[in-house]
Amino acid sequence: MGAKYTVDSAEPTRSSDEPVIIVPLDILEEIFLHVPPHVVVCVCRLVCRQWKDVADTEALWRERCRREGFHLSDASKVPTNWRLFYFICKKRRNLIKNPRGEDGFLGWKILESHGDGWKIEGPMVPHPNAAVQKNFVTSYQLCKKEQLINLENEGYTPGFMDEVQPHIRISDWYAPRWDCGSVYEISVALLNHKKKILHKFSPESISFPQWNDQQWHEMVHVFKDYGPGVRYVRFIHGGQDTQFWAGWYGIRVTQSCVELCPALDT
Repeated sequence: MGAKYTVDSAEPTRSSDEPVIIVPLDILEEIFLHVPPHVVVCVCRLVCRQWKDVADTEALWRERCRREGFHLSDASKVPTNWRLFYFICKKRRNLIKNPRGEDGFLGWKILESHGDGWKIEGPMVPHPNAAVQKNFVTSYQLCKKEQLINLENEGYTPGFMDEVQPHIRISDWYAPRWDCGSVYEISVALLNHKKKILHKFSPESISFPQWNDQQWHEMVHVFKDYGPGVRYVRFIHGGQDTQFWAGWYGIRVTQSCVELCPALDT
């Protein structure tokens, strides 16, 4: 059957008189760099102690990051766990649930729903992203909704957040109706473990006049160098119309996004 590795030994043992082939560590590392990352973690590192040691080296995952273009967004904040850094970069995603209203109001906490309240409709004009086919609509008095993101529950450990302090990019799309004035508001805060505000992005409200081009606009902000202690992100947005018309003539919002970006965008 050839050489056989055991979990408890660093060296291979033979089940026959066939010669044992020892793979040099640098070659083994190169082989692992060509194996899918989840296989390295879930299969290769369980074969024997030698393979585990190679699979767990910081050099392996640092090199994997380099080859796949995951470069530090801040060179002064070097992770001690390159494997965690790699997988977080690999699994970068939007942390906002149900950002387009495709699942109704699932995932959102309604803070204000005055006038005729919130509603979900199709876009009045095409969104730049053709996949966006739904948006939330406000009414003739203030409407606001919120999501609170627990970063640890999403896989971003306190140690990683404090050490790497990945950029936190927020974005939101909003549009008025052409025949009715409206107001758009957004407020995003970084919170500590007690849900106290550490940093906040809260620009002035944006007003649209009646008889506008009803085009989509994007709000973008990136939190950087925010220091240790961030454990939650609180995202709030909304608005209303300014004509006080019954129905849903207020600002429209969709495709809200909160992303953690430990690596530079390339």
